[in-house]
Amino acid sequence: MDTNTDAGEVTTNIKNQELVKERRRQIADGAVKLFIKHGYHKTTTRALAKETGLSIGSLYEYVSTKDDVLYLVCIAIHSEVEQGVKDALARPTIGKAALAEVIREYFLACNRMSDHVLLMYQVTHFLPLKWQEKVLEAELRITNLFIEAMRELRAIGKLPMLEDDTINLIGHNISVLGHTWAFRRWYFGKHFTIEQYIEKQTEFIMSFLEETKSEGHQPPPSPSI
Repeated sequence: MDTNTDAGEVTTNIKNQELVKERRRQIADGAVKLFIKHGYHKTTTRALAKETGLSIGSLYEYVSTKDDVLYLVCIAIHSEVEQGVKDALARPTIGKAALAEVIREYFLACNRMSDHVLLMYQVTHFLPLKWQEKVLEAELRITNLFIEAMRELRAIGKLPMLEDDTINLIGHNISVLGHTWAFRRWYFGKHFTIEQYIEKQTEFIMSFLEETKSEGHQPPPSPSI
């Protein structure tokens, strides 16, 4: 029997990839609830099967170990976020409105996946090293979407002529600000809706770009006579 691969190293003998994707998302979502409530190490495979509505035998058709489940949780986050950002980039918006759309979709995805994001930072270090590296690669791939979007806007004159290092830093700041909503939602949720948070953080990012632009376009000083 052929072995199909999905989500990196996790293997399955199920040939229907749409079913594999659906079941693994089901498993990942159930695991988040249990890992947060009981902790990663104290969550049993039996409890996970019960939470997801699968038999233990069915569960093992999609994952081999609890590490597989944790890895799927991390990949589920990145898949959702990456799709949202790509959808925003595909819309017919231009200039800074396009960047604002990208930021908005990213923050909304982080909001939907808040529990997943928080859990990822708490327990990723339990993964085998090679899977930790894959999770970091996925994280950088998403950040690079922001970076490339800003580079394109710079190329058409819709952003200031920022250096690549500065654009890189802003891209990582956007990534962190999205995760910050998950980390501090216990506070932010009392004072802001997610839309208000998006609006204020987007204004913050854009105002920085405007200040940098105005500074970068100041005329050179007149030569001394």
